[in-house]
Amino acid sequence: MEPTAPITQDVLTLPRKDDPSAKPNLVGMTRDAMRAALIDMGTKEKQAKMRVNQIWQWIYQWGKRDFDAMTNLSKDYRAQLADHFVIEIPEVVSKLVSDDGTRKYLVRIAGGHEVEVVYIPEDGRGTLCISSQVGCTLTCTFCHTGTQKLVRNLTAAEIIGQVMMARDDLNEWPEPGTRTDQNQPRLLSNIVLMGMGEPLYNFENVRDAMKIAMDPEGIQLSRRRITLSTSGVVPEIARTADEIGCLLAISFHATTDEVRDKLVPINKRWNIEELLAALAAYPKVSNSERITFEYVMLNGVNDSVEDAHRLVDHIKRHEIAAKINLIPFNEWPGAPYKRSSNNRIHAFADIIHEAGYASPIRRPRGEDIMAACGQLKSATERARKSRKQIEAEAGMGS
Repeated sequence: MEPTAPITQDVLTLPRKDDPSAKPNLVGMTRDAMRAALIDMGTKEKQAKMRVNQIWQWIYQWGKRDFDAMTNLSKDYRAQLADHFVIEIPEVVSKLVSDDGTRKYLVRIAGGHEVEVVYIPEDGRGTLCISSQVGCTLTCTFCHTGTQKLVRNLTAAEIIGQVMMARDDLNEWPEPGTRTDQNQPRLLSNIVLMGMGEPLYNFENVRDAMKIAMDPEGIQLSRRRITLSTSGVVPEIARTADEIGCLLAISFHATTDEVRDKLVPINKRWNIEELLAALAAYPKVSNSERITFEYVMLNGVNDSVEDAHRLVDHIKRHEIAAKINLIPFNEWPGAPYKRSSNNRIHAFADIIHEAGYASPIRRPRGEDIMAACGQLKSATERARKSRKQIEAEAGMGS
């Protein structure tokens, strides 16, 4: 697709930071872990909690990464911290800006690996789509990210570091000594774990990072401003509610096991009925905290009138408080599918709406920079599968 306006690009050449002997990074530590680390450094136990609170504010409330800037700590203590720790986040390698304002960042993490992060502005606010893994293990056949092999899980530091990086770029850290004004619109107002990887296959690191994002003495995002998207790792769904408490989205995409087995292969392990039962039992679900069913519209695959009625029946039978997000397929080179027609998407949405469920049609964003839903793929992944290979893996071959 040709861009409708010029794309700007900033490219930085940055050193790798993958030395195994490097100092521990304070970013990504839980409060308890930071307290233990400070005590190990020599901080008195009675003072450790206070020191954690002070350092926490400097890092997560005011975005400071230089110990010398922490002026409510003594010079000697700041020097001691600098001798023992670092404050580091992923490094921005490049930034693309779409004609619609969407920003796609390529960031480098330890080992020289690279992941992509997307910021989507909307009426003075914005949603940051972050990654939880390098690559993905799920091989969903409609997803460009899914054609990249899994390399490793991201650490809690690398996950929350994506949020901190975006706040840097948006210049949205409050001045030291002040707090983020909760009554004012925030440029980074929402986080969605919908980037590269399956968050529930990296549960502990995702949990720790999101608890930092929600901490009232730091970035201060409400749990209702964070949405975790899973393809259906059933055993971790209840745990998500108990230990994170964020909103939940499900990459559903099909109404029969036969089709979902091909589109979302994790369905072979936990089928539609098992997934729906887990969603029905998801704690904290109310009408104001509905589960989002993500449903990518694929021409002739999952977009029939019968599919729409089956989807409604699934949700009604299990009495799930839900909304259905219809996603026009974002095509990418080699994709074995085509986007459903606008008429078919709207007909599908009408059936869902008439059944009493919200059925917004997602407006594609950042397509000109391959930042739209399902299009993320790290620039360091050079392997390209042919359309024939992808169709064969999806069971679509003759």
